[in-house]
Amino acid sequence: MYIRSIRTLLFALVVLCMSAASFAEIGVMITIAPPPLPVYEQPICPGDGYIWTPGYWAYGDDFDDYYWVPGTWVLAPEVGFFWTPGYWGWGGDRFVFYEGYWGPEVGFYGGINYGFGYFGEGYEGGRWDNGHFFYNRAVNNVNVTEIHNVYNTTVVNNTTVNRVSYNGGNGGITVRPTPQQEAVARQRHIAPVAAQTQHRQQARSDPQQRASVNMARPAVAATPKPGEFKERGVVAARAAGAPYTPPANHGRNQGQPGNNAARGGNASQPDNRNGNNSGNRAARTSAPGHVRDLPPAERPSPPNTGNPNLDKKYQQQQEKQFTKQEQERQKLAQKQEKEDQKIAKQNTDEARKQQAEQRHQEQTQQLQQKHQQQQQQMQQRMQPPPSRQAAPPREQTPPRERSKPPLR
Repeated sequence: MYIRSIRTLLFALVVLCMSAASFAEIGVMITIAPPPLPVYEQPICPGDGYIWTPGYWAYGDDFDDYYWVPGTWVLAPEVGFFWTPGYWGWGGDRFVFYEGYWGPEVGFYGGINYGFGYFGEGYEGGRWDNGHFFYNRAVNNVNVTEIHNVYNTTVVNNTTVNRVSYNGGNGGITVRPTPQQEAVARQRHIAPVAAQTQHRQQARSDPQQRASVNMARPAVAATPKPGEFKERGVVAARAAGAPYTPPANHGRNQGQPGNNAARGGNASQPDNRNGNNSGNRAARTSAPGHVRDLPPAERPSPPNTGNPNLDKKYQQQQEKQFTKQEQERQKLAQKQEKEDQKIAKQNTDEARKQQAEQRHQEQTQQLQQKHQQQQQQMQQRMQPPPSRQAAPPREQTPPRERSKPPLR
């Protein structure tokens, strides 16, 4: 029997017993191990400022199957931020998914070798320098005629190269977080941006991405940008990471009318941010279904351009934008709440409830995306213009010499 999302006291007790790796937001919990990571190549970087986020197996508990979320290039939400990938870990009696996040340092991601700079610890695909991201061509597919902020540091992968996609348990990676990684997990984070949640939703709604259909060799293994599943540059998996046989009854609800996959929903991830254990299906989606399910907005960090007068001007603009965004969140939250109350009073049929649920989810995602774009535009305005005579960053050989890994 497959264990679906746990929203009971048992879930809370299991979480309390987890290791320090559980500082990240916890998602779905199931008893079946995820498939091995497929073998695929990295699409070319679409432009300056994009950071690679590796593909991973997510789980759809309403159709009881893993589905592949393609690796993709994503714009960093803030200058100086890196992506810490999510990962599956064994929690004692079931597998738990720990959400990825953005932050100033790369934290623990289970020791999983996702490739392309994510070799189980840290990130060796690039670095930030003077407000710009510099790409390591040894592990990234970058067009140097369009992106000039690059360097080339050979990386020797001393880790055992395998396609295992989970930490702990039978056959899993036996790596635990270091004290430094535990400290990173407690730092300020940014959850996956709207483009990433929409990317996952699109993968979830495509039956061809499910492991029981593609046998762990997805046709869309990686994309140039989030959500571009049918655009030029999409990469198919060259092979499954290992022979894969889906467990009995896996994917038994695929293609049935009325299930969450057909509606584009995602019930695979409980919302534990605010202790909300209501029966609202929208609150259980991986992409927030209601503005009230969003984490509290964080005030932007003070600008530091080196010019006090300019910093003061930018800070005033940041505060004005933050206040306006908060007002927009509150207004939409009140509107959605009134609609929910109206539906509850009228005893509306299930179809109407689902339509309202989907509408609220789309409204919330659109608001997230709008605010994210505004914040990125503000960050770009605050970046000092690059010096015409600035020399490229000096290459430094990391303490651990590594050789170029095989293409994923």
